[in-house]
Amino acid sequence: MFRQALTRPLFAAVIASLVPFSALAAPCGNTGAGFAAWKADFAAQAKRSGVKKRGLDALAQAQYATRTIAADRGQKSFKYTLEKFMQVRGAEAIVSQGRKRLRANPAFYQALEAQYGVPAGILLTLHGMETGFGNFMGDSQIVSAIVTLAYDCRRSDFFIPHAIGALKLVDQGSITTATLGAKHGELGHTQFLPGNALEYGVDGTGDGRVDFYNLTDAMASTANFLRAKGWQKGKGYQPGQPNFKVIQAWNGASVYQQAIAIMAARIDG
Repeated sequence: MFRQALTRPLFAAVIASLVPFSALAAPCGNTGAGFAAWKADFAAQAKRSGVKKRGLDALAQAQYATRTIAADRGQKSFKYTLEKFMQVRGAEAIVSQGRKRLRANPAFYQALEAQYGVPAGILLTLHGMETGFGNFMGDSQIVSAIVTLAYDCRRSDFFIPHAIGALKLVDQGSITTATLGAKHGELGHTQFLPGNALEYGVDGTGDGRVDFYNLTDAMASTANFLRAKGWQKGKGYQPGQPNFKVIQAWNGASVYQQAIAIMAARIDG
């Protein structure tokens, strides 16, 4: 009875309401050809997720990031042995510079450890590994990079929440369409993905704004992320120890995880 009485337009509307948004949205792509159409559909999803006008405007302005795609296709360093990885990433320089920075400002790192439980060696190693202690925080427009990765078919599901996060950061004034970061959309001193920046960002300076390009905010946010992932104050962080699993939450590559643990111990020691 219900099927017979339903008119064709109404029936189509009911069916459409039962289909997940992802099935109705413009498809992901492996080239820039469908990017504009995908963005138009993604804007509706972003709006439903709470993105406001500034974020939606940033989405509309996002450009297909060819350099981001090239970088994503060409990752090689995580295939290195641990020894080669540490050599390539400049482990000796990171340890040396990390120790120097700790000696120069011990109270800063002691305060962070007192509040979040994360020792200086971990924070300094991440700072050194991610951006060379802030010397290079990226040259790619964050919004365009992360939106491109959300559109790209390889890992669209992973990057969509971070694209939403980036647009919300624009709404909040933490970043703009011109803000630069890494080619995968990471931002600031320790290269937070935007969704993580949105969730774990801390206003360490007390100025009412979370600024990942400010060292105090970035270090507090990094420590807050690690604590939220289960960091246990005073516990070890080498492989097999309680806090190593938290290092694994920072980066999924085993050589990266081991390198962090080794360098941090040398800085803390």
